[in-house]
Amino acid sequence: MAKVIAIVNQKGGVGKTTTAVNLGAGLVRKGKRVFMIDMDTQANLTMALGYKFPDELKYTVMNVMSLALHDEPIDPKKGILINNEKIELLPSNVRMQGFEGTLVAAAANEYLLKEFVDAVRNRYDYIIIDCSPSLGVLTRNALVAADSVLIPVEPQFFAMQGLVVILRMIYAMRQETNHDLCIEGILIVRKDNRSYYKRDVIETLRKTYGQYMTIYQTELPSSVRATESADLGMSLYAYQRWCRLAKAYARFVNEVIRANEH
Repeated sequence: MAKVIAIVNQKGGVGKTTTAVNLGAGLVRKGKRVFMIDMDTQANLTMALGYKFPDELKYTVMNVMSLALHDEPIDPKKGILINNEKIELLPSNVRMQGFEGTLVAAAANEYLLKEFVDAVRNRYDYIIIDCSPSLGVLTRNALVAADSVLIPVEPQFFAMQGLVVILRMIYAMRQETNHDLCIEGILIVRKDNRSYYKRDVIETLRKTYGQYMTIYQTELPSSVRATESADLGMSLYAYQRWCRLAKAYARFVNEVIRANEH
């Protein structure tokens, strides 16, 4: 049965999608069966995996959730894309924005994605859900369906404040809807060794939370390669696997595997 990991941060631009792509691609390179779900209304994961015109896709995560909303049968194989790096994807597109408004008014609206995830779990080793930069109903669907939450955090003061909000939501979800939800880990992104400020924030982060949850030893450096690879619709390994950021993601993938399989 797959380990289901939701990648969450309500702040945009913190490397959620970059982390999703390179965690997924790195796991595939290790021989794992990986399925990814794009829960972002901006469809960034879909585009970063090579599907440059997501609005032309006829079947997306919205269709799956709409079927669940109306108690209609779901074909767990329909609409799944497989990119050049052998990553399987349930995509998103702009229609998710309107559907999100529909979900707000629906009863039991947090359990729709879980129905689909439970139907495909036995086909994969890992299911990775890339969430939108909010803590709304789409993210809540991801958290109900997930086993754990991975939180990318940029070492800034406001990011630390945002982390508190995310942790409160996770604990609330654990009490209300998903009693087994846990924190997979905190991943430090956009580290800059030249910045004393960022180094101080990282030290504070590790001292404050390190005794309660996993903070990965791997710290991801800032790099323009992340944007370049996403624009080309490929992982860092396929783009420039010897760059610093690709090597850092490879170390991070090894940490995730060790934590889950040893």
